[in-house]
Amino acid sequence: MLNQINDFFGVFVSAIAPILFMEINGFPLIVLVLLSGAVIFTVYFNFINVRGFKHAIDIIKGKYDNPNDIGQISHFQALTSALSATIGLGNIAGVAVAVSLGGPGAVFWMVFIAFFSMSAKFVSCTLGQLYRKVNDDGSVSGGPMYYLDYGLKEKGMGIFGKVLGSVYAVFIIGGAFGGGNMFQANQSYELFGKLIGIPDYLYGILLAILVAIVIIGGIKRIGQTTEKIVPVMVVLYVGASLFIILTNLDKLPGVLSSIISQAFAPEAAYGGFIGVLVTGIKRAVFSNEGGVGSASIAHSAAKTDEPVREGIVAMIGPFIDTIVVCFMTASVILITKDANPLYQSGGSINGAELTSAAFGSAISWFPYILSIVVFLFSFSTMISWYYYGDKGWKYLFGAKSIKAYQAMYLGCVVLGAIASLENVITFSDLMILSCGFPNIIGCFFLIPVLKPKLEEYWSRYKAGELKTYH
Repeated sequence: MLNQINDFFGVFVSAIAPILFMEINGFPLIVLVLLSGAVIFTVYFNFINVRGFKHAIDIIKGKYDNPNDIGQISHFQALTSALSATIGLGNIAGVAVAVSLGGPGAVFWMVFIAFFSMSAKFVSCTLGQLYRKVNDDGSVSGGPMYYLDYGLKEKGMGIFGKVLGSVYAVFIIGGAFGGGNMFQANQSYELFGKLIGIPDYLYGILLAILVAIVIIGGIKRIGQTTEKIVPVMVVLYVGASLFIILTNLDKLPGVLSSIISQAFAPEAAYGGFIGVLVTGIKRAVFSNEGGVGSASIAHSAAKTDEPVREGIVAMIGPFIDTIVVCFMTASVILITKDANPLYQSGGSINGAELTSAAFGSAISWFPYILSIVVFLFSFSTMISWYYYGDKGWKYLFGAKSIKAYQAMYLGCVVLGAIASLENVITFSDLMILSCGFPNIIGCFFLIPVLKPKLEEYWSRYKAGELKTYH
């Protein structure tokens, strides 16, 4: 029965892949949309990702937190909720997949797109705050579904906005089932489930129970959980990565050289230059969700009366999870490649196992710690992505049918644990990347609304007029 379900899932993925991954001269259209959107937003807002960096750190520290502002969670909780959805297995398994398929050059393009994705995050999360809906019970509904719908309606494009919002909701639900759920269950079983020696279906059932316990409490419980899990797992993972990098500093120049040189080499790894570029961008977007708009759903719930401020906080997400964490993962894999029997450049897909073997070749006992970190990464991602899908479902079908979504979501936990990685990662890419179509298109129409708001906020910030609380 389980094999039949997996086979059916594989047939379904193969059927929809050509539809959503249309190409222009070998370049997937969705990747082109995400790349152009991130670059244009960065230039349009005068590199807010650079000039707003220091201010973002101050906000995260709580300097501007007003406990009386409308919202459900703090700036820090909003960031950790969004980060728990992005600092997941995309940073462990996703980077390994990128290096396996695209070689070291793919890492360059991951970092490249992450830099510009910071501006895409600023746009979507500011819009998320600007057009969020505060419900009668004090809860907040926000994200692309709402700013595409309400924002474009303000511009006299109500039907267009409603269509974009609905299409986005469909894709975000699919992304929650795929990358936010099945991919996490699949790869955490590979490292954690197999280590403790339980069958894949039983692991899926137990993981589903744990997820259910948290998601029943909504965004407040999710925020309270992620603010504890995310800092611990990042410190553990980054600490081990830094240890390996610093104890192999002599190899670092060679690694950096290979990342840069193979980013542009026509013969580089999978499919030449275009293949490496596309692989890097796809894995970076899968990791940090820049341009996808999903993080704005979490950031919409933050307590603030300054939409621009929350957008500035959100920019830090791609920096932490791709420029820092993903780069460290890639460095460890490439530093230890000679001692890692699983290392391949242009071969089969190796996910979390490749990363585990890389750490294990340098720190013999670390795969045991990594298995726990992977479990935490996957668990935190699953609870945050549940919330994203929850909001998409409520937008389309209303709150009364949410039990059906919850049952489907928990069922996908079990399916992810038993399905093949290739099917899971293809479906995940299809759903998460496709969110970029309606989001980027809609944002192009809405960024003129943000320009004066950013300029007004920034002038007050520079003049020292923003009220502080700590």
